[in-house]
Amino acid sequence: MKALISVSDKTGLVPFVQALQQMNWEIIATGGTQKLLEDNGVRTINISDVTGFPEILDGRVKTLHPKVHGGILARRELPEHMATLQANGIETIDLVCVNLYPFRQTIAKEGVTFEDAIENIDIGGPSMVRSAAKNWRDVSIVCDPADYEAVIGEIREHGNTLPETRLRLSAKAYTHTAEYDCCIATYMRAQAGLTEKLFLEYELKQSLRYGENPHQSANFYAASQPVPFSLAFGEQLQGKELSYNNIQDANAALNVLRDFDEPFCVALKHMNPCGAAVGKTIEEAWQAAYEADKVSIYGGIVAVNRPLTQAVAMGMKPIFLEIVIAPDFTPEAMEILSTKKNLRVMKVDMTKTGAPVPQYISVAGGLLAQQQDTQIEAVRAEMCVTDCQPTAAQLSDLDFGWRIVKHVKSNAIAIVRDGRTLGVGAGQTNRVGSAEIALKQAHAAGATADLVLASDGFLPFDDTVALAAQYGVTAIVQPGGSIRDEDAIRKANELGITMLFTGVRHFKH
Repeated sequence: MKALISVSDKTGLVPFVQALQQMNWEIIATGGTQKLLEDNGVRTINISDVTGFPEILDGRVKTLHPKVHGGILARRELPEHMATLQANGIETIDLVCVNLYPFRQTIAKEGVTFEDAIENIDIGGPSMVRSAAKNWRDVSIVCDPADYEAVIGEIREHGNTLPETRLRLSAKAYTHTAEYDCCIATYMRAQAGLTEKLFLEYELKQSLRYGENPHQSANFYAASQPVPFSLAFGEQLQGKELSYNNIQDANAALNVLRDFDEPFCVALKHMNPCGAAVGKTIEEAWQAAYEADKVSIYGGIVAVNRPLTQAVAMGMKPIFLEIVIAPDFTPEAMEILSTKKNLRVMKVDMTKTGAPVPQYISVAGGLLAQQQDTQIEAVRAEMCVTDCQPTAAQLSDLDFGWRIVKHVKSNAIAIVRDGRTLGVGAGQTNRVGSAEIALKQAHAAGATADLVLASDGFLPFDDTVALAAQYGVTAIVQPGGSIRDEDAIRKANELGITMLFTGVRHFKH
């Protein structure tokens, strides 16, 4: 029996091949793989001794030869195949252990050149993997070090791997080459500026009990490479298994956190902020966010952008929450939170990279792809379009409200004061309806003066301005761009409200 060994990932390789040799398998190897094995006492046959041809072109060509692929692809049950091998001096190869050049790791390196990437595109490796996988009835293809132990165990017990094992290994091998080719295609298409096809690669992270509702099946998949502000790469420190709705809500909370550098806390329900605040400390931010809406926070998610402290954990302890998210937790905070056994506690990397964040949303029979809305516009005095100019305090709240309202489902209105939300109107079919909800919520909390209103889209009529004035709003920030902008500006001037146009809208559907 012969095994051909040629791997980039050499994890666990030596004991695997030593075990094969102890069972009297002959070992064929290439380049660096052969050196490693020989250095560890494994007798090997160099691939050039099999092919009768030297490696050429800096190793680009070494296994692309009939004596390699003929030995792998020959069907043992067909006499004509075996006669062809004999006539051409080709010997069968019964096991192929190959994994591929580290293309993904190469392109992930900072400053990698296009030339470096090209040289890490494996040619001979995928060819051998696919040949062995095609002929799985006769050949074992091993490309994952995690399979070494099971393969050796079966060979010891049965003299070879079992047919069902070879079929499973074949499926894994085609997955290996598919992922590899997908990575290369995505990279090369980006270099060429091609967009007419989209290749995505995700791995199952968790099978969920159900989806949005109990009658819907669901799974949670993670991208192939870690990214910050991602629940898929977060660490669950305690609590029940995450549900589909938990994951959606937590993702929405993390998207809000990304827009804030100062200490910030957001409470979120059904993918909409129900309380959010900045503070000089994370304790201040938490307290203000909680007081913004003590009712809606029940059963919600709370996320902070600083290590969660003992004081914050004590404040959370009496409240029923589904998830708490932070970049870290103090030991004292964890001790308090651990008393709430079902509370899901998530530690998530919140390193800001500035890299574009892709967003994919499925629709029936299709997929929408866009860059996530990570743009932030600092609200400035020169954006003012009314006679009444904003004060410094108003500018601060206008800027805060503008960053919050972009994360509220359209039509979206946020009412804020002193760096915290007082009312949120989300997802209504008309903007004045959203404004009414948010304004009434603020009034119910006792906030009746010096309020700031933020709108994710332009105000198409002056009715929202008029309503806002009745509830104590003194400043409004909106994108502008309506054919009736002048009506809104005129009404604001009439009512003594300052209004700023950012020139950018932030719809969220």
